Amino acid sequence: MADNVIATGMAGSEYSGPAVPARRQVLPGPRWLRLILGAVIPLAILGLWQLIVTLGLVPAYRLPSPASVVVAGVDLFNRGLLYQAVAISTQRVLIGFAVGSLVGLVVASAVGLSRVASALLAPTLGALRAVPSLAWVPLLILYLGINEDSKVTLIAIGAFFPVFTTVSGALRHVDAQLVEAGRAYGYTGTRLLGLVQLPAVVPSVISALRLALAQSWLFLVAAELLGASLGLGYLLVDSQQNGRIDRLFLVIILLGVVGKVTDALVGVLERYLLRRWGS
Repeated sequence: MADNVIATGMAGSEYSGPAVPARRQVLPGPRWLRLILGAVIPLAILGLWQLIVTLGLVPAYRLPSPASVVVAGVDLFNRGLLYQAVAISTQRVLIGFAVGSLVGLVVASAVGLSRVASALLAPTLGALRAVPSLAWVPLLILYLGINEDSKVTLIAIGAFFPVFTTVSGALRHVDAQLVEAGRAYGYTGTRLLGLVQLPAVVPSVISALRLALAQSWLFLVAAELLGASLGLGYLLVDSQQNGRIDRLFLVIILLGVVGKVTDALVGVLERYLLRRWGS
């Protein structure tokens, strides 16, 4: 009971009524209407794309038709390459994302809640955050070699910084009265963090995870430059080198689609956390 009362938060020092969970804001209208609205822009882009190709406004070697992109996808699928590329890239992203986000959450908790840890770690991590993804590639090859470890590590680096930056900043601004209430119930250390402070910044945690997942997909292409022979990033580079513009478009579309699907997994976590903590 105490956990639920504390996790719902307090409106201010003068608050005297029952705790009221915050409602998640959603778009009005039925779900099917939102799905239709969400499909408007992709369908418009597809229609404009086909119109440009039909009118010959752009040469075929620079802009393939939607049909040729589909044919390229079917060809790769029939040869077993499409599924392998999607599967291995998704696996790399999810593992790197999980590792980077977990480490980022731990470090963010330390920096956000401890002035000593903040003074010790924040300047160095702030400098490392500015290092471009490709700058890590030769260093990872040197120390980890050309294997899965180096690829996953690079993706984990990409996932770490959004979580660290967002969550550490949010934890610094947790309501002090809420923390004191938790301590009054006997919570300290990791128990106070897990039951009071992190639940108070759930929206920031979710935002951080979404940013980290997007950053993981961005780092994927750089990761698959590390001697990869499979994956969407490898297929992207291989298509560019071989002048397969149809496959190039296919990979870009797949990266967007698969990225959105994995983002939906974070949406599932978001709904669970909002139901659990009521904010």
